[in-house]
Amino acid sequence: MTIRTIDIKVASNGRMVLPLSVRKAMGLHGEAKVILTIEDDEVRLSPIARGVSRAQALYREHAKTVRTTDDFLSDRKEEALADADAPGPKKLSK
Repeated sequence: MTIRTIDIKVASNGRMVLPLSVRKAMGLHGEAKVILTIEDDEVRLSPIARGVSRAQALYREHAKTVRTTDDFLSDRKEEALADADAPGPKKLSK
């Protein structure tokens, strides 16, 4: 891992400009979103795609079975129906 330190100015309204070299190093092109992580007094910027890739890798590492989004939604619907049929106070839907 290569670590570089670059000074940038933060305007009074909180805006800052990421230099082109930083955007290129992060793989950002045009308008893009990033994840901003604050740890103590330090900030880390990561491309959204990298966060998604990490989440997918964690899922693959820990998932016991292969499940689709449709499987997940079907399970949630079954749970909601079971909750609605259960005795006791009912939850208010939003």
